[in-house]
Amino acid sequence: MFMTAKYCRCSAEGRWVFVMLAVWGLISAGRLSLSGETALAVESPPPLAARSNAVANPFPADFRRVVFLGDSITYAGDYVSDITAWSLTRYSEHRLEMINVGLPSETVSGLSEPGHAGGKFPRPDLHERLARVLAQTKPNLVFACYGMNDGIYLPFDAARFKSFRDGMVWLHNSVEAFGAQIIHVTPPVFDEARGGHAGYSAVLDLYSAWLISQRTNGWQVIDCHGPMKRVLAAEREKDPAFAFAVKDGIHPDSYGHWVMAQAILAGLGATDVAADGSAAAMMAGVPHGLEILGLVREQQAIMKDAWLTAVGSKRPMKAGLPLAQARARAAEIEKRLSPLLIKDAKPGA
Repeated sequence: MFMTAKYCRCSAEGRWVFVMLAVWGLISAGRLSLSGETALAVESPPPLAARSNAVANPFPADFRRVVFLGDSITYAGDYVSDITAWSLTRYSEHRLEMINVGLPSETVSGLSEPGHAGGKFPRPDLHERLARVLAQTKPNLVFACYGMNDGIYLPFDAARFKSFRDGMVWLHNSVEAFGAQIIHVTPPVFDEARGGHAGYSAVLDLYSAWLISQRTNGWQVIDCHGPMKRVLAAEREKDPAFAFAVKDGIHPDSYGHWVMAQAILAGLGATDVAADGSAAAMMAGVPHGLEILGLVREQQAIMKDAWLTAVGSKRPMKAGLPLAQARARAAEIEKRLSPLLIKDAKPGA
């Protein structure tokens, strides 16, 4: 069941800064390692589906549109497609429109490092476009995954941390004021072995711990950071060269996206994906599963650019199709997709 508790502003912001600085000192001294949901994270009941019913649809019957907000990792879209395919094949009678409006380079903190993108443009700020996103997509539910860019790849700084916290509170309150529900997703892991920026992995540990702590204020928060960090460590034990993000330590491959999707689905109450090592494995037991997943990805690729173009932003992006044209293209794909969702259907039937 979705939570309805509203956010109550914490009166201990100063204590949080003190705690973060203390923890940062311990990390820097090598006396503390943060992994998973850390000691700073306050445990709370699972945020969504009742765990007593493993097959319960986590999305209320009156929900129609689910929006995914985030940066380039969300824009890449694999984890969005994986979640969409899961929902579509488990609850085909409850068709949800999953809308990806992730924008590369974006922050919720409003910060940008000097010379970003070779000086071509500063990092886009969610504050500039959120009202348009909500007005145009009209979501029932928003997933928001920020943090990767918000510390601008520098060591921990109390002022930058405050900008992140303030941005997240603003985002949370804005979505609730619109009348939608919001689920915060902790940022993916940053891999210093591939991306450099010494100390930045620990910054995201702290940002994630703060987000998780907001469960005590009624926020719905799913931890993606901890599971990714654990899988990265386990895989690197087997193969020291392993990486989710080979090129830059930031942008995960399809496996990394699957670990994100798996963590989010687990947070929603899904128990049928825990043993799956990939999206393909998740779909293996579904008739025409891989074909369905491929068609979902086709639809998502068309619609995400169309939505970004319709909403607009200050970041240079390739133009997507006009929404009406994109919807027509998606409808053509739907003609191939829908028959596959009928029990025992055969391709082309």
